[in-house]
Amino acid sequence: MKTLRALTCLLICLMLSVPAALAADLTTNGGVELSLANLPHQDAEATSVVYFTDDISPESLVSAYQALGVTLPGRVGVKLSTGESEASNYLRPALIGDLVKMLDAAIVECNTAYGGSRASTAMHMQLAKDHGFTDIAEVDILDAEGSMELPVEGGSRLDVDYVGSHFANYDSYLVLSHFKGHAMAGFGGAIKNISIGFGSSMGKVWIHSGGTRTSGSIWGDQDPFLESMADAAKAVDGHMGDDIVYISVLNRLSVDCDCDGNPSEPDMHDIGILASTDPLAIDQAAVDLVYAMPDSESLVARIESRNGLHTLEAAEAIGLGSRSYSLVVME
Repeated sequence: MKTLRALTCLLICLMLSVPAALAADLTTNGGVELSLANLPHQDAEATSVVYFTDDISPESLVSAYQALGVTLPGRVGVKLSTGESEASNYLRPALIGDLVKMLDAAIVECNTAYGGSRASTAMHMQLAKDHGFTDIAEVDILDAEGSMELPVEGGSRLDVDYVGSHFANYDSYLVLSHFKGHAMAGFGGAIKNISIGFGSSMGKVWIHSGGTRTSGSIWGDQDPFLESMADAAKAVDGHMGDDIVYISVLNRLSVDCDCDGNPSEPDMHDIGILASTDPLAIDQAAVDLVYAMPDSESLVARIESRNGLHTLEAAEAIGLGSRSYSLVVME
């Protein structure tokens, strides 16, 4: 069904002259010219479509969503990170506000499992207010009243995923990710946002431990953790079916996650915005773009030091989506 929808979106885009086109190269937000031939998983014949724009602005976020040709039904949740501190590189309300308001959506998040400024609902809500999110939308901490289970079909590590119980209160989701590095996963994008991000505090420990415990330390063996992220992501994506879409913003590309209150300063140029209905395709496209950049040595080193590409391999193995994608450059 998702493959059919991706093909339909591309066909509509071409028939209606939506400002997007198949291109041989692209220019990033920072002015770096990249050839699509240097993106190893880009394939013009691929059924998973990923849209790209170099313009990182409120207007372009709206355009990226519209390019998907999807109308999210019912009560919409926008899943994002509220950031650990003002110094964190989370997506600012000024950037995302127009899109969130257009969807008449709530901003949704879950509490952390490691302490910090978002370890409890009260603290998390105060931080969301301090960071300006309550000025643009209702904010809902999904695990404020505990967890609910989602089955994992065909997972390699997990047979169940634990998400915040308020997850069931929404008919559709826009997964709005800030792509960046991560101290444990190597990188954070769409797959991390729907696995660890949707995970309740208990669910986060479950994923980090490779499905061996639901309380205690979040530290565990690396590959089981990465494989469990893929499993949990499949649970969320599979449960939502066609009623979940993905947008990733590739700016402020620090080696550290937005969960880091004192992240390293980015040392590479911004790239742009990606949009897709396929969480694996959008993450693979983001990784390919990062690897193609001439100034991405630090971020690439962070990804490889954590075996971060294994998350993509694991997601492909269980059928979460496709690593091959057709990149459509929005004009």
